[in-house]
Amino acid sequence: MKILCGPHRRRSEAGVALLIAIFVLLLIGVTAIALILSSGAESALAGNYRSSASAYYAARAGLEEARGRLLPNNADNLSAILPPPGGLQLPLGNVIYIRNPNPLTGETINPTDLSNPATYPDTEYATEFAGTPYATPTSVQFINSVSPAGGLPGPLYKWVRINGATEKSIGVDVDSNHSPTTLDSSNPLFYDSGCLDTPGHLGPTLCLNHSSNAVQALEITALASLPNGTQKLLQYVVTPFSPPLNFSGGAGSQSPSFPAALTLVGNNVNFDGPSSDDFNINGTDHVGPCAPGSAGNPVAAIGYTNGGDSSHSNIVSGNVTANRSHYSGAGTLSPNVSNVTGLPPNYQTPSGLDALVQSITQGADVVVNVPPGQSANPSVFPPAMTASNPNPVPMTIVVNGNLDLTGWHNTGYGLLVVTGTFYYDPDASWNGIIMVVGQGQFISTRGGTGQIYGAVLVARTRDSSGHLLPDPNLGAASFTQNGPDPAGRGIYYSTCWINAVAGAQRPMTYKVLSYRQLSQ
Repeated sequence: MKILCGPHRRRSEAGVALLIAIFVLLLIGVTAIALILSSGAESALAGNYRSSASAYYAARAGLEEARGRLLPNNADNLSAILPPPGGLQLPLGNVIYIRNPNPLTGETINPTDLSNPATYPDTEYATEFAGTPYATPTSVQFINSVSPAGGLPGPLYKWVRINGATEKSIGVDVDSNHSPTTLDSSNPLFYDSGCLDTPGHLGPTLCLNHSSNAVQALEITALASLPNGTQKLLQYVVTPFSPPLNFSGGAGSQSPSFPAALTLVGNNVNFDGPSSDDFNINGTDHVGPCAPGSAGNPVAAIGYTNGGDSSHSNIVSGNVTANRSHYSGAGTLSPNVSNVTGLPPNYQTPSGLDALVQSITQGADVVVNVPPGQSANPSVFPPAMTASNPNPVPMTIVVNGNLDLTGWHNTGYGLLVVTGTFYYDPDASWNGIIMVVGQGQFISTRGGTGQIYGAVLVARTRDSSGHLLPDPNLGAASFTQNGPDPAGRGIYYSTCWINAVAGAQRPMTYKVLSYRQLSQ
């Protein structure tokens, strides 16, 4: 019997530690390789996502540039090649392209050349209108993008196409009379509040069989392409849209929106007029600086809406009585302060006025949200809507919060809505409509030479904490005008300016009816 001795046993185990060490190193190496591969895959995925997102937002920028340039109040609008909104704007087959070549590369962009991939061909148009007389555009107009500035490239979209939409081009059976293979391709689509296609429908919709009040639906299609080859093709269907403000004229109108030059809506309203005899509120219809035309019927100088305020001691103060001839308007009252009736129903409750403000906000050119306790300043006004612009255009500005125009000695054009306290600089002028609806406080405490042509409405619909008051309990609207006033300062009623800034002929926006990403 053999007995193994110690040294021989140790020799049989020699090398085990080495094998374990090699195995551990191999495991570490495999793990490291896996981590490197995983990191590379994640980097590649992140890079792909960045490229995809960049192309997506570049295409969206193209869509928004085109949508913005459809507006007549845009300084770079397409009015030279596109008729005003309403009715048929673009016959089928007529196409507008906005091209955006990279100024650093001098590339050529020609979306109508389907044979040359290097010029970014628009193959989507041929797909949408295949088998129709418009498969090849009958009229093509090219314009340049306004995005490049100072020779530097803007968003990397290549082109945007604007054209009339049909059932076939957007792939939607709007009248429920067609199958997917027989969609109408010969008639443009319209957006209409009184569609004849679908009797009993609720609200505006796309139509083939439309009324005379319809407006055309347009396609806006944008192609973006990055240097690495990533592309995105996006499409809007849009239409001119004016929120249903239902603003109407003065005396003689049924349910007038502005029955006075200054209308104070609510209960226990207050007017604190200046001691100066140079301040005026005049309800005579002034054409003023508006377009030439005949004046309408006069309205009250100051109107209040609650018959319970008939003593109006908070309105016909000593200063107003002393300067009664400077508050003139319809009728024989002097000073001309009147209980006005017949306002639209939505002007008579907090919820109705709040809904009106929300409707205006949806179509506003500029919406400013002001933090509590702070005030917006005149920088919120786009230069295009002020007299400092050679060709000012009316705009709709909504300030959710306080607005302080102290130091602003300019003239604004449009519809201004302030939901907080409005601090008005008497050296400022305004042509259009001013609505202070929310906190309902219009305050001006200094002298100046500015004038307001149009109408002013003040209503308190919210308490000091910003909570909506319960219907039908409107609060105490307040208008304060103090300080020395040179001759001419005041409010002058003008239906011409009311219609110019909020009439049906001026769309406030192009509403997006649908949005989709197209395959390529």
